Amino acid sequence: MQILTDAPLIAFNTFGLQARAAKLVVLESVNDLPAIPELVRNNPAFFPLGGGSNVLFAEDYQGLILQNALKGKVLTETEDAYHLRVMGGESWPQLVDWTLQEGLGGLENLALIPGTAGAAPIQNIGAYGLEFADRCEYVEYLDLTTGDIQQLNKEECQFGYRDSVFKQALQGKVLITAVGLYLPKPWQAVLAYAPLSQLPENNLTPQTVADCVKSARRSKLPDPKLLGNAGSFFKNPTLSQADFAEISRQYSNVPGYPTTEGQVKIAAAWLIDQAGWKGKKLGAAGVHHQQALVLVNHGQAKAEELLSLARQIRDDVKNKFGVTLTPEVRLIGQTGEISL
Repeated sequence: MQILTDAPLIAFNTFGLQARAAKLVVLESVNDLPAIPELVRNNPAFFPLGGGSNVLFAEDYQGLILQNALKGKVLTETEDAYHLRVMGGESWPQLVDWTLQEGLGGLENLALIPGTAGAAPIQNIGAYGLEFADRCEYVEYLDLTTGDIQQLNKEECQFGYRDSVFKQALQGKVLITAVGLYLPKPWQAVLAYAPLSQLPENNLTPQTVADCVKSARRSKLPDPKLLGNAGSFFKNPTLSQADFAEISRQYSNVPGYPTTEGQVKIAAAWLIDQAGWKGKKLGAAGVHHQQALVLVNHGQAKAEELLSLARQIRDDVKNKFGVTLTPEVRLIGQTGEISL
């Protein structure tokens, strides 16, 4: 376990912002878990961090940031499925690639999503018709009050669209140590979303699907190593059918996707593009020229520039369409999560 004071966070957030933390703890061994609750008690402002791929540090953090670097994975097999136990600090993209190398299907739609395995259930990451919840068997965590290791099954995690119990009732109270994944046999491709729906079904393999997903993501999403970003900045809003019909009467080409709850999800990127923000800049902050849903750091952007840009986009979309965008990226202030 590494403990650093007044620590720079530029290497711990994919926006590449120059924030600092009063204290940064890098957790590298399960043997260090018993010491974590006391550290948290002595630092009431506490934030658990994975790969930093879904956060924007709005200010210097005045408390303790705990970066989960626990590594390890175990594969077991039953008659109907493969079961994976993955430690929270494992890279999610590398995990997906490893399953493909092992000949295991089931995670290919989630290829190239940045971050760690421990962060995946918090946001219930998802892409191309699949969510973490669809493959979750359990989530294991350290209770920061009692020091006990607990497990929640899929239902107990209360997964929703980019949401879970870890962003709600358990926020700030636990540290996710490991996740259990269920990869069913036989493998069945999930091809509902374009461009996967265009794949020929003959000789289809998990690797074929993964390659298509990676190609699509690389064509639309900038590499944060080259251009600072945190992926999709806003959630895709969900509307009632009546509200969607009203927008459709004015804009016949608005993309809408029915949900299982009888509502309609519309593409935030389309709304932002139609509001005229695609490719625009505000200082060193900007909207990506290929994907309007991605805000980027063009070099030396300040957090306030990104936040101001996000607020202006939100307000313009609200004024034009009557739809309120909410951030998917987690905004972190001096002592915890803040709103836009």
